[in-house]
Amino acid sequence: MAAIADKRSGAYTFLAYVTLVIISIFCLLPFVWMALASVDTNAKLFLKWPDGITFEHYTKVFAEENGVRWFANSLFTVLSATVLVMIISGLGGYALSRSRAWWKQPFLYAILLIRVLPSTALLVPLYKVLLTANIGLGNMLRPITGEYYRTVMQWFGFIDGYLGLIVVLATGQLPLALWIMKIFFDGVPKDYEEAAILDGATLVQRIHRVLIPLALPGLAAAGLFTFMSAWGDFLLPLILLSSPELQTLPIGLFRAFLRVNEIDYGLLAALATIYLIPAVIAFSFARRFLVQTFSGGVKG
Repeated sequence: MAAIADKRSGAYTFLAYVTLVIISIFCLLPFVWMALASVDTNAKLFLKWPDGITFEHYTKVFAEENGVRWFANSLFTVLSATVLVMIISGLGGYALSRSRAWWKQPFLYAILLIRVLPSTALLVPLYKVLLTANIGLGNMLRPITGEYYRTVMQWFGFIDGYLGLIVVLATGQLPLALWIMKIFFDGVPKDYEEAAILDGATLVQRIHRVLIPLALPGLAAAGLFTFMSAWGDFLLPLILLSSPELQTLPIGLFRAFLRVNEIDYGLLAALATIYLIPAVIAFSFARRFLVQTFSGGVKG
């Protein structure tokens, strides 16, 4: 009986590995096509070995297209939103973890509604609110900035401005980050803080020397999820940004795909590869912290 059970277990294990290999190959095929097409002199829609190797598509992204500006806009807005989320979620997660207020649990579940509701359902009221705020801000800044009004509004405007996109991206990712940091601080013993207090450390010293080093794994996890989600967001930049000089990399991909003439699949693949690199780098740096965060945080 034991031999039969071992054979069945071996068969199930073999079947599981075969299934995983098939699924992995299926998932990897688009990335293989993207990598090959980006250096193919005659890139086509279907997967094939390159007719010749060239890096002209990558050169074209930065030389002929607006690739540098698209990439810089994406990196600036997403990194700004990520830093903002990490700061707020770190402070808020600590406060929620240590607080015994009766409203803590209702508040935590209430903010999840931002994640539950589909973003498309919120676009119209969100745009209306941002437009009203943008008009008010514009009326206030126009007499002050004069001829620099347009430049200032591109930086601080809520519609067709960096600030509006950064705030909206950060707001969308903040609920999950707050939950991550709250749960992480729940696993951090209070002994560290009590020892620092006994040593005479001030609040600023406790934050700088105790809480921030302990919170790094949680902050890295929250920052990674924020960066990945915001980096892949297409709808919000499409709705909130209209100036060509403010457009981000996802919109550049969209424009490249919707050319009137025949689609340049080599250019499209090169853009997609460039778009993929920051996410891979971010995951590589934060992978170690992710494992530590979701395996229990800091143990006393």
